[in-house]
Amino acid sequence: MNIIIVGSGKVGFFLAEQLVKENHDITIIDLYDETLQKAYDNLDIMTIKGNGVSPDVLSEAGAATADVVIAATSEDEVNMVCCLTAKKLGAKYTIARIRNPEYNESLLEIKQNLKIDVVINPESAAAGEIARLLRFPAAADIETFCRGKVELMGFVLQEGDFLIDKPLFDLPPQVKKLQLLFCVADRNGDVCIPKGSFVPKAGDKLYIIGQPSGLDKFFRLLGRYTPKIKKVFLVGGGKISKYLIELLRNMNVRLKVVDTDEEKCREISTLFPDIMTIHGDGSDHQLLEEENLKLYDAFVALTGRDEDNLIISLYAMQQGVPKTITKCNKQNYIGIARSMGLDSVISAKAVTASHILHLVRGLQNSQGSVMNSLHRIAGGEAEAMEFKVDASTRNIGISLKDLRLKKNVLLAVIVRGRSIIIPEGSTTIEVDDNVIIISQSGMITEFNDIFDDTYVAGGGVN
Repeated sequence: MNIIIVGSGKVGFFLAEQLVKENHDITIIDLYDETLQKAYDNLDIMTIKGNGVSPDVLSEAGAATADVVIAATSEDEVNMVCCLTAKKLGAKYTIARIRNPEYNESLLEIKQNLKIDVVINPESAAAGEIARLLRFPAAADIETFCRGKVELMGFVLQEGDFLIDKPLFDLPPQVKKLQLLFCVADRNGDVCIPKGSFVPKAGDKLYIIGQPSGLDKFFRLLGRYTPKIKKVFLVGGGKISKYLIELLRNMNVRLKVVDTDEEKCREISTLFPDIMTIHGDGSDHQLLEEENLKLYDAFVALTGRDEDNLIISLYAMQQGVPKTITKCNKQNYIGIARSMGLDSVISAKAVTASHILHLVRGLQNSQGSVMNSLHRIAGGEAEAMEFKVDASTRNIGISLKDLRLKKNVLLAVIVRGRSIIIPEGSTTIEVDDNVIIISQSGMITEFNDIFDDTYVAGGGVN
């Protein structure tokens, strides 16, 4: 697809990087030579210097025939006008990054008047992900499917866990009877879809998928059940923090917010007068001690500097805070953070990229089964996708044992009405099923992509 990205900052560059991997033709528009040169040097793309609002610049970039225009500058208003101009020039689909909470109440009207097909708010999406982790602190990652009927959780194995040094086919009976499946394993960055013979080791990050009640029982068996989080210590008062505060207040969580910017503290105090807000340096250990950090159930680091977030999160972990969540946008830091025990690391740009990749694949697939959601897991090395099976889906009604899926593809869960099915050999796929797929095999745009076309059901290879 021909895709134009306006704005080559952190989010724009990361989006271009991910979309190039999926063989799309990308053009980036930006005002600054330095950011354009970085994109040109590192990615196989076209770059154009100019204002993305300008019809002439958009025309030069090919907006008239563009399949998608993504406006991802730091200015909401620029992004809105950019989408309107691109649509008038002939662009088929527009996506705008709109971050200011003041626009939330009028988003529908903005979309209609400015011809914006989809609004992306990275900060709001990141806040939602943090809130989910605080609802279930035993997990390092949480993704939801089928309107909450199915959840996927990642967790790190610790010394003494009963899973260690035993193959998965030898799981205890009380685990085998739960509605869940071990779907991905990450060992120091080496990611795989584990078979029954896989032997977990301490430090492995495992992902399990299934009914929320089954996952809850599993973590209780593992000894990771933690009481409900009631008190959260939050460092950083930016946009993500404001969205998160709103969500946590609805969860009846008590909050303390620290920021070095006095104006941000005043703004938070005005918006949320019931929240304790402190003007100070959240990286100052003395301040953290004076504010009784040890007594909090969770610590969230959301400053504008990844390095500060990592350091103060490590300090909070050393002080015995049960749950720490760290914002980090630099990909090379995320692996370092997890190796040091910080397993819940949030990247707003990565959340945004997953959302946009889902939208782009949906646009590519205009006739096949519908992709309802896409989540990138294990550092982006695997994907979890939810599809709605329809009449265009092949191999309906055929037992899975008579089918062959592509390499590194797992059919993980089937939701049929109110039933949650962990598939086995005799299981069939039926019209109207919602099916969750785990894949390492590259781009999947529709459900039929999972089948190995060289294999004939019941008869071997063509």
